[in-house]
Amino acid sequence: MKAEPVNLPRAFVIGHPIAHSRSPMLHGFWLKQMGIAGSYTAHDVAPDALDGFFAGLRAQGYVGGNVTVPHKLAVMKYMSQIDDAAKAIGAVNTIWSENGAWVGGNTDAIGFLHSLDSQVAGWDQAGKRAVVLGAGGAARAVVYGLLQRGFKVELVNRTLASAGELAKYFGGDVTAHDWGEVANLLGDADLLVNTTALGMQGKPALEIDLAPLKLAAVVCDIVYVPLETALLKAARARGHRTA
Repeated sequence: MKAEPVNLPRAFVIGHPIAHSRSPMLHGFWLKQMGIAGSYTAHDVAPDALDGFFAGLRAQGYVGGNVTVPHKLAVMKYMSQIDDAAKAIGAVNTIWSENGAWVGGNTDAIGFLHSLDSQVAGWDQAGKRAVVLGAGGAARAVVYGLLQRGFKVELVNRTLASAGELAKYFGGDVTAHDWGEVANLLGDADLLVNTTALGMQGKPALEIDLAPLKLAAVVCDIVYVPLETALLKAARARGHRTA
């Protein structure tokens, strides 16, 4: 096997856990397809190891990377600059080097919206009320994106205080609710989005009864391992459009 040049530009994805990530497969494919010299690797970095990871980035030849659960908020302190999207969302999922400094950005919101646009035509035309499960870094991007499309968002989280903080961050069109309110909220929802890790391979199941949800409502799950989660499977079986 041919050895990699020591000065080969390197990129990364970090998270905890990280085994589920398809980023190395995705970016590795495009590096090869486009003839770009470089490598892209996944690293399981525990929260208490972030300082050490960022301290050694340049010495190891890294030029940037991506950030996933649970680090999208925590990495912001390592950035010299934050782009407008990341500022508005309050989380970073993409990092790159610019003029010798680390810059943090966020592509989650535009990716989320484009994904729905491509999979469920007209999803944002039938109604403007969304129930979003979770209040982490991914939820921030989803809420931000939905607000851009004119939605009112009902944010549900097991820790109500976290949902309340996020609702306060975004303002009046976002309200916070306890997990026990899900059944009541679903009745008026035009869109249901799971932004939690529940239902992901190796994580606990997402236990939710879809019976109150009107059949015209769209169901979206940002978990992609498995590609069709139990939530999406149940939604499809009921006749919902899914993404």
